[in-house]
Amino acid sequence: MNKSLIVSVFVLLLALGNKAFANKPNVIVIMADDLGYGDIGCYGAKPKNLKTPHIDRLAKEGLRFTNGYCSASTCTPTRYSFLTGTYAFRGKNTGIAPPSSPLIIPKDVYTLPDLMQKAGYKTAVVGKWHLGLGETGVGPQWNEELKPGPLEIGFDYSFLLPTTNDRVPQVYVENHRVLNLDPKDPLWVGRKKPSPDHPTGVTHRKTLKMDWSHGHNSTIHNGISRIGFYTGGHAARFRDEDLADKWVEKSNEWIAKNKDNPFFLFFASHDLHVPRIPHERFQGKSGMSYRGDVIVQLDWCVGELIKTLKKHDLEKDTLVVFCSDNGPVGDDGYKDEALEKMGDHKPAGPYGGGKYSVLEGGTRTPFITYWPGTIEHGVSDKMVCTIDFATSLANHLKVEIPEEACLDSLDVMDALLGKKGAKGRTHLVQQDNGRGGNYGYRVGNWKLQRHDSKKKRNVVVNQKLANSPAPRLALYDLSKDPREKNNLAEKNPEILKKMKNELQKILDDGRSR
Repeated sequence: MNKSLIVSVFVLLLALGNKAFANKPNVIVIMADDLGYGDIGCYGAKPKNLKTPHIDRLAKEGLRFTNGYCSASTCTPTRYSFLTGTYAFRGKNTGIAPPSSPLIIPKDVYTLPDLMQKAGYKTAVVGKWHLGLGETGVGPQWNEELKPGPLEIGFDYSFLLPTTNDRVPQVYVENHRVLNLDPKDPLWVGRKKPSPDHPTGVTHRKTLKMDWSHGHNSTIHNGISRIGFYTGGHAARFRDEDLADKWVEKSNEWIAKNKDNPFFLFFASHDLHVPRIPHERFQGKSGMSYRGDVIVQLDWCVGELIKTLKKHDLEKDTLVVFCSDNGPVGDDGYKDEALEKMGDHKPAGPYGGGKYSVLEGGTRTPFITYWPGTIEHGVSDKMVCTIDFATSLANHLKVEIPEEACLDSLDVMDALLGKKGAKGRTHLVQQDNGRGGNYGYRVGNWKLQRHDSKKKRNVVVNQKLANSPAPRLALYDLSKDPREKNNLAEKNPEILKKMKNELQKILDDGRSR
């Protein structure tokens, strides 16, 4: 074979290889916690010491969405819908999961990691889980195998904070076991005080290194009182300050181990959720209390993951998505000076509401896609949502989704990749925690608020949480009123009626895909 022919064959093979990777990229979803639309530099954060250079780089070199959403304004329902492709209000027990919740996603439900496995991917979740562990009616058996869990719904590997860090217990779960658990010191978790002299945030308040403002006053660990009670498992307990480092460490180990396979990593950060306890090297960096410091810490995590991709020559073969599970909140149960040092910073950006709310600030969050060589730099106004990853990736990877699965996940892959002529969602249902039956419904610039509870959670992040009376139905023009202050329902009865009926049909139909 002559030299020119050899070169031609090599070039052809290289081109085919690049095309194969373009169709089958590694995928990393970095999901922040309680991060607001205006909390990072590329979305308008102005405080001089609140710097997010690594996240800003993703936006500078990738695609920044101005209409990127999660599906709910609290942790558990967003994570449920992200992994199942189905609105959480259609499921059972999908509100904020308690410390001893069983697995909320049924084992027979087809999930995003399921379809990634079917496409030949290795799959992992590292970080905050908050979707329960163990059988229904039983819950987690902390001293035994914790099954079912992530490995039963499509993940090959998991390294978890099992609930959320303001809830007990403060232990890591690797695959099916509590890490470093000593059988001679069994772990007990419960809803009632285990003994009359058990220290709590109420009885031992003066010993706390971070005081509570409401609710978080049961068992104390690391000088911080939590929701719920636990005893034992001392060798397995972690230090709050080390969480971010551990997520990066375990993610980097797993990427290195699976670098020769296509992989899907769900990096579920705990930052900015309470208790906000950054590592010592980040404390005081933002000048905005620990809430600002954990934003700086989160940005460092993003930088470390990108550094690992570069180390293994994977950056151009990897689609990275940066998003959040819901909008921001100031005081969420601890006195960490988030309110006192907020200044003129606006975590929700131009939008009203925040965490727990169906106002835009509750679910419209930072949303960035980054894939060097494939996604061109830009800003997109297409509407996309974390619930859409399942169908978008399935169609991109040529994986067939069962008819009864991913009931509300739409294909917005072209929009995620920034392709010309791409269309995003035409509509979106937003929910709060689901307990009050409150919904937001957006179509174009119009936004319907439906408060079945007749109460609106006004999470203005520089004030404390407050409920106020609200009409059951209200209508807003987001193009002129992003804070949803001017109810136009009476002036636009036909639009109100149309959107009310459309929302009810989506609820009644049991699916929107």
